[in-house]
Amino acid sequence: MITCKSQCAGPVESAGDSQPIAPFPAVRLFASAKSWIEGEAVRQLYATARLEGVQRAVGFPDLHPGKGAPVGAAFVTAGKFYPHLIGGDIGCGMGLWKTNLVRHKARLDRWAALSFDLEHPWEGDAREVLATAGLHSTDFDPALGTIGGGNHFAELQAVEEILDAKKLKQWGLGKEELVVLVHSGSRGLGETILRGHVDEHHGAGTAAGSSAAKEYLRGHDIAVRWAATNRALIAKRFMSALGASSERIWDGCHNSITLLPSGGEPLWLHRKGAVPAEAGPVVIPGSRGALSYLVLPLGNGETNLWSLAHGAGRKWSRSESRSRMRERFRQPQLVQTPLGGRVICEERDLLYEEAPAAYKNIETVIQDLVDAGLVSVIATMRPLLTYKTRAIRR
Repeated sequence: MITCKSQCAGPVESAGDSQPIAPFPAVRLFASAKSWIEGEAVRQLYATARLEGVQRAVGFPDLHPGKGAPVGAAFVTAGKFYPHLIGGDIGCGMGLWKTNLVRHKARLDRWAALSFDLEHPWEGDAREVLATAGLHSTDFDPALGTIGGGNHFAELQAVEEILDAKKLKQWGLGKEELVVLVHSGSRGLGETILRGHVDEHHGAGTAAGSSAAKEYLRGHDIAVRWAATNRALIAKRFMSALGASSERIWDGCHNSITLLPSGGEPLWLHRKGAVPAEAGPVVIPGSRGALSYLVLPLGNGETNLWSLAHGAGRKWSRSESRSRMRERFRQPQLVQTPLGGRVICEERDLLYEEAPAAYKNIETVIQDLVDAGLVSVIATMRPLLTYKTRAIRR
C-alpha cells in the first residue's frame, strides 16, 4: 500500500497542485496522504494515460486496481475511445428511491427474514418492462430485476445526519423517510457487447466514426438503459417484499463512454467506477457497515472530468479479503454491522469478500473530495438492511 500525494512513484498532480504534468498527458489524483492507494492502481492510472489519444486521466480517493485499468477513475480521449477501459458491466451504477416507509416503524429482524429472492428470475413480464423503457427483448431477459454478485446490493437506508436541510428537502426527504439504494448493472448483456467488440477489434482502441465505433456505441447505449431499467425493477421487487412503494429520485451510471461537446475532433469521456457529477446531487456509499453520503458537486467540473468517486473503493482484493476476514470473523459476526444494520448474504465467500473491513474508509474518501473543493455534504445515510443473496436453491 502507498499513500498519495507525496509517495507516488511518478509525478502525480494531487488536489491543490497547479502545474501540468510532463511528459505524460495530464494525470491527476484527488487523494490525500491519508488515503489508501495501492501502487498497482497508480501504475494502471499512468499506463492508461499513455494510451494513444488519451488527453487526461483522473483518479479519485476510491482508486483501486482493476482488470487492466483502474477502478475509480475517469479518462478523456481524442479521436478514438477504448471500450475495455470501462469493462464488461456497461451501465453499472446506483439508483436511489424514496419510500413510504418511516424510520420509527422499521422492523429489521422481521424484514431480514423475508425471502426477497432477488437472485432468481422475476416472475413478471420482462418484455413489457423493457418495451416501456424503449428496449427490445434479448437472451438476457431472465436476468432483468436480479442483483448479480460482487459488490452489488439492494439496501434500505435511513437519513442519519442532515447538513444541508434545504437541499435535502428539494429531494423531498427528511429525517423520517427511508430510502432504497440499489447497485447493479447490465447482468451479462454488457459483457457480451464488450467481448464481441474486443474479439473482433482487440483492445487497441476504436477510431471515432468508424463502423466498429458505431456498432459498439449502439450496444453500449442499450446496455446503459438496460442497467437503469434493471435497477428500477430490483427496487420494485425489493419494496414489494416489504409491502411498500417507492419513487426514484436519482440514478447514476458508473461505467460508460460519453461524447463531450467539442468544436474540434471528438472527445470521449470514459468513466470506470466514477459517478457523473454534472446533474445535481449524487450518492457516494460506504461499505455495508458504514454511512453513505449524499453530496452536492462543486466547481466547474472540468478539473475532475465531471465525475466523482463512486464509493469507498476496495482496500483488498477478493481473495485477500477472504483469507483475512476468515481469520478475524465468524459468519454470524458479519450479518449484523456495528451500525446495527442487518446483512442478508448466504453465500459464504461473498460474505467475507464484502466485509466492511475489505473497503477503504468512506469518511477519508469524502473528506478528500471536500478538501479538494469538489463536493459539499448534504446528508449521511445509515444502512439498515442490505440484501446480497439468499442461498442458491439446488
